[in-house]
Amino acid sequence: MRQFMDVHHGMKDITADQLREAIQDNRAIEGEEGVHFERAWADPEAGTVYCLSEAPSAEAVKRIHERTGHLTDEVHPLPLTV
Repeated sequence: MRQFMDVHHGMKDITADQLREAIQDNRAIEGEEGVHFERAWADPEAGTVYCLSEAPSAEAVKRIHERTGHLTDEVHPLPLTV
């Protein structure tokens, strides 16, 4: 499995509860695409959310987000970890 960081823009003023709910929505169906969402971070002031996941492909990450209504603007593979 490869790691990916996806980025969502336009989520200004997101709360901790909203972020928690969004990641729970993703986790509820992640297995259907072979994805596992590990963690999420948010900057409510900038409106940016970041999600770290393990997945077979960037497309699988995008599909989970699309299905839960949390469209992602960018998905970046993370080929190196130290």
